[in-house]
Amino acid sequence: MSATRDELRRRLLDPEQVVIADGAMGTMLYAKGVFINQCYDELNVRQPDLVRGIHADYVRAGAELLETNSFGANRPKLQHYGLEAQVREFNVAAATLAREAAGDQALVAGAIGPLGLRIEPYGPTSRLEAQALFEEQMTALRDGGVDCFILETFSDLDEILQAVRAARVVAPSLPVIAQVTVNADGATVFGVPPEEIAEALDATGADLIGLNCSVGPQTVLETIERMALVTTKKLSAMPNAGMPRDVGGRAMYMASPEYTANYARHLIQAGVRLVGGCCGTTPEHIRAMVDGVRPLVPRHVTVEGSAGGGRLSRVAVHHESHAVAPVPLAERSAWGRKIAAGEFVTSVEIVPPRGVDPSKMLAEVRKLKAAGVDAVNVPDGPRAQSRMSAIATSVLIERECGIETVTHYACRDRNLLGMLSDLLGASALGLHNVLLITGDPPKMGPYPDATAVFDIDAIGLTNLVSRLNHGVDPGGNSIGAPTRYVIGVGVNPAAIDVAHELKRFAWKVDAGAEFAVTQPVFDTAMLESFLKQVEGTRVPVVAGIWPLVSARNAEFLANEVPGVTVPQAVIDRMRRASEQSKEHALAEGIAIAREMLDRVRGVVQGVQVSAPFGKVELALDVFRS
Repeated sequence: MSATRDELRRRLLDPEQVVIADGAMGTMLYAKGVFINQCYDELNVRQPDLVRGIHADYVRAGAELLETNSFGANRPKLQHYGLEAQVREFNVAAATLAREAAGDQALVAGAIGPLGLRIEPYGPTSRLEAQALFEEQMTALRDGGVDCFILETFSDLDEILQAVRAARVVAPSLPVIAQVTVNADGATVFGVPPEEIAEALDATGADLIGLNCSVGPQTVLETIERMALVTTKKLSAMPNAGMPRDVGGRAMYMASPEYTANYARHLIQAGVRLVGGCCGTTPEHIRAMVDGVRPLVPRHVTVEGSAGGGRLSRVAVHHESHAVAPVPLAERSAWGRKIAAGEFVTSVEIVPPRGVDPSKMLAEVRKLKAAGVDAVNVPDGPRAQSRMSAIATSVLIERECGIETVTHYACRDRNLLGMLSDLLGASALGLHNVLLITGDPPKMGPYPDATAVFDIDAIGLTNLVSRLNHGVDPGGNSIGAPTRYVIGVGVNPAAIDVAHELKRFAWKVDAGAEFAVTQPVFDTAMLESFLKQVEGTRVPVVAGIWPLVSARNAEFLANEVPGVTVPQAVIDRMRRASEQSKEHALAEGIAIAREMLDRVRGVVQGVQVSAPFGKVELALDVFRS
């Protein structure tokens, strides 16, 4: 390393020295005609002169730290373009191009963005898997010659922690800059406030911590001012050039270089020592920053402490300081009481109405109440069908019929914020039993072009509801009184990939599941085998029972409903009965369901019997011996 680069690195780590970073790479590539549907990271090998030229423009503007064009060059994001095999090639090239443009005039920071997938506890990717993915990218950047790592635009503090850990494994001596992005209120998308953001980033062990992207200079300044009060770490800030506006069909950032430079001065006065730009900023913005901030004398930022003069205590990355003990399972609902006591529970599944009139459904549910069934299972858009919401249907059933519901809740149709709103509202309306599922993809239903969200899956949703039961939201903020949900999950004993199903089931239990409902059981030997394999992670299991009504119904379930396995012997029985008459077929279907109930009674803690075509009498016939 040259004397100049060595001095720049010293200044980067010196808490009193200001370093100017570059601005946006994506904005500049877009301005030069690269469409947004292309992989910008691939340009490092496909159009290297273009990328190198943008870096050089920032050096001429006065930037002392260049970020590599590698924000999305991790395996999961490249997989969207079919380029996952080129992780190393793209990152080494990104570092090389930035190094060539920087020379000895600027440091090169290996840019690492989020993986673009959910990690535990809100997604299927484990923390160790996430760390390994970051290590793969960072190793290539290190080998390409970066001077430091910059982690940017993270909203999940858990994820950025894995990135910091990866950096320490790959290159322990290289400085790490850790930056998150916030909303207009200064909190992350998970609701973590600025003070806890600072304390959490501080606790990761990163060398510099701060913000980038977000909604513009003003919000970043206000958030930094709050962060500065609870950390002594060197702060960084790289805001967008305001919020983009649609101008002639193009997204334009309206904050001028002068405006951005003015806020850069305010950021430095607030304690920031590494300042640059993100989306919408250009070499002109950076040049204005350089001209505007050089005369400033860094101001020492003190940290409020306890009476003894020590620093404020750090908050763990999970932010669980507001968590409370959940309400005992037996006190949350009658269903929960029976589950906790080990009693056999009975439920019947009835799909919500297609329209707005629930009267026919409610009349059928009253028969279940009279028959002594414990609860009504209410599916949430089964097979991606458009029906009345499961929450509204459940509220109507409980209020009008006086019987508890087990409300299915699917991840398919809502983002994380929508789920949180729904679940808080459902709790306030008095619902307490939930079955959390990922949900069938829209292409199965009558609206195949409908957009699926899948912001988190059933494992992440189970973690979310479990935290609500502990009185905290996803960001660890108190919600006041905890929810009182009895948490159920789905499980498929007949899964094609049994090992994967076992792993997911263990994760669901670890996330907080308190009972599980199986897919319809037509092979008791398969169920018993599965139950033996989950002894170590066992929660009460409720077996799904489906009364078949015809051979065609059996064949439909076997061939067109994901996760349902109907043995050939059962299909043959239904075919023989159907050849006689509809009545014979229906009777045979009821007989098969009764056999399933008798066989599973000794190995499970309950049954969920479906009501084909909404006909409750068919479900009740299964209970009659």
